[in-house]
Amino acid sequence: MNKLIEKLNRLRKERNAVILAHYYQDSIIQDLADFLGDSLALAQAAKKTKADVILFCGVHFMAETAKILNPDRIVLIPDLNAGCSLADSAPPDKFKQWVDSHPDHVVISYINCTANVKAMSDIICTSSNAVKIVNSVPPDKKICFAPDKYLGKYIIKQTGRDMVLWDGSCQVHEIFSELEVIKLTNKYPEAEVIAHPECPENILNYADFIGSTTSLLNYAIQSSSHEFIVLTETGIIHQMQLKAPQKKFYPVPNLNGCSCNDCPHMKLNTLEKMVNALETLHPQIIIPEDIRLRALKPLERMLELS
Repeated sequence: MNKLIEKLNRLRKERNAVILAHYYQDSIIQDLADFLGDSLALAQAAKKTKADVILFCGVHFMAETAKILNPDRIVLIPDLNAGCSLADSAPPDKFKQWVDSHPDHVVISYINCTANVKAMSDIICTSSNAVKIVNSVPPDKKICFAPDKYLGKYIIKQTGRDMVLWDGSCQVHEIFSELEVIKLTNKYPEAEVIAHPECPENILNYADFIGSTTSLLNYAIQSSSHEFIVLTETGIIHQMQLKAPQKKFYPVPNLNGCSCNDCPHMKLNTLEKMVNALETLHPQIIIPEDIRLRALKPLERMLELS
């Protein structure tokens, strides 16, 4: 392990590479990253970087976002198969049909989508800024929101806007067990329930606080509570424990009873694959220039509004 870390550190210097990692990565990858964050923070970091090479430890759509913002830089992902069930739920051909059937609507797409879907959107959002982005659209304008229907329903409740929702969801946040939430709240009555808005409404109803990954982390650090029941991917608990070691965090089992409700795609990335990517400069993210330019516009609108 130490030899691999030494090799990684040597290669990142030789390549003038920056390592960006999402909170849902394994703890060792989080600890080795130059920058750690959620989708919005990672997009902002990707736009600002001066590195020649970006090694993106996340899933495919995140690495695509970095490439859209950095066409002249090499963007690598440790495992090209690290996809996203939410992004996969919106195939570009079907998405185009949906957009074409709502010609008078502003299309807001959650960043968890492919470059092709971004290219057909008017504005991109993340869970950190979704409410702000939706509120930026004039009240007389109709809105289509994709691809996460649960985040869309949460935003509708927060903004009062009537939006047409794409029927997509995240396989991790969709399968939390309501029964297990109830069991944990009974077992730890002093614990606060914190949840990501990608969870279904019946799960969010138990939450004391709802927010993006970064918001959940900051809330757990700042709250006077000492116990938390966490309704999001378990990777964030590593940071919660690091930043608030005196507090306790309880992951919620999924419908199959597993307390390790991890994203299988995020966990495809490993230290060995990171080293291999920097050594070989593969796999690289390649996006056709016409798609990249079209996807860039809604991304830049998001970054301006954020």
